[in-house]
Amino acid sequence: MTSDHGSRRLSLYVTGDHECAYLPERTARTVFVDPSFPLRNGHYSTLIRQGMRRSGRYIYHPGCPSCDACQSLRVPAREFQPRRRQRRCWRRNADLVSTVRSAAFHEEHFDLYRRYLAARHPGGGMDGHDENGYTEFLICPWAETRFVEFRLDGRLLAVTVIDLVADGFSAVYTFFDPLEARRGLGSYAILWQIDAARRYGLHYVYLGYWIAECDKMRYKADYQPCEVYRNGAWERLTQPESRSAHGESSDSHT
Repeated sequence: MTSDHGSRRLSLYVTGDHECAYLPERTARTVFVDPSFPLRNGHYSTLIRQGMRRSGRYIYHPGCPSCDACQSLRVPAREFQPRRRQRRCWRRNADLVSTVRSAAFHEEHFDLYRRYLAARHPGGGMDGHDENGYTEFLICPWAETRFVEFRLDGRLLAVTVIDLVADGFSAVYTFFDPLEARRGLGSYAILWQIDAARRYGLHYVYLGYWIAECDKMRYKADYQPCEVYRNGAWERLTQPESRSAHGESSDSHT
């Protein structure tokens, strides 16, 4: 499979069937960009507008022949209207100081990441990540990635990882101090990105794949208004307020 991309042809490949990570008892297929293609951030800015995402250095989208449950979702930052629960979350975290840092390995971040996975996702396949696995998951050489720190009196409470794309931010992953779960730091990280995009005159925050049937991924439609990519175009999604299985926005934006 190929796709027009400027003056070059960008090849796409499809995996065989594999276990679905989100919907039990279903199989999935994944369409991914040729890993040998010399990607740049400009390519990703185009592909994310076509419903694709990155994981590590790979760009992909679900390609299941009999299921379209995974739909790329984005929030128009300038139109966003926070709900009451989101306004409370914003006020609850008004004492945090945010700092944007370049994409690099920081031991303090990695320590927080390991504590987060041990508490929130034990045995989930990522809690065994070493330094290399952590870096390969969050950073890739062609992306314009930033790590945003949230601190209270100098203590690191959360890190959210974002990619800068032409028309906004792409939320990659958020991890936080498991002892501070009551703050709703996963939700706050999304609200911070929407607010920052609006302040910088950017159009969208891309939140990854929304799956209405999956508790961990359903929360993304709480950020209204929002749009999903269907049948080759973005369209407005109206969704009643929901809560994730943990009572707040999940950390995973994939």
